[in-house]
Amino acid sequence: MAKVSESDKDFPEGDTLEWQIANAESHLKAMEVAVEHIWKKYQSHSWVGIYLLQRDTLVLGPWKGKQPTTHTRIPIGVGICGLAARTRETVIVDDVSKDPRYLECFLDTRSEIVVPICKNGNVLGEIDVDGDRQGAFGESDRHYLERIAEQLASRLFKHES
Repeated sequence: MAKVSESDKDFPEGDTLEWQIANAESHLKAMEVAVEHIWKKYQSHSWVGIYLLQRDTLVLGPWKGKQPTTHTRIPIGVGICGLAARTRETVIVDDVSKDPRYLECFLDTRSEIVVPICKNGNVLGEIDVDGDRQGAFGESDRHYLERIAEQLASRLFKHES
């Protein structure tokens, strides 16, 4: 019997999230699978999306949430998303109302985590999750989402090549 990790318990043996991303019919479908999985995992969130980098702008790809965001294009360096892309580092904001860099998308967003999707030091995109309570994201969330970002990076890099 194959070992099933904590984050893959939702999937039958042999059908892990990693497998689904790697074997999705397209890079778009791989991102949709990731968004759906993240949406189901988190209880204190209001929005999950993946942005892809096009030149110096993050462009919204697949997303799931209570409503669409008006921020479908974000320049590098602008807002929390732009910061994560510029620094190539995960950004966790416990209270968005106290962070002047936050671009308000939804009135009920209280916290945010943004994880860059990088390959060979290059940003390909990012995972953005909005929380509906302050301090919704911690180190375990960081590690979990960074693992998904690595899986997506491998898939997106194949698409870019």
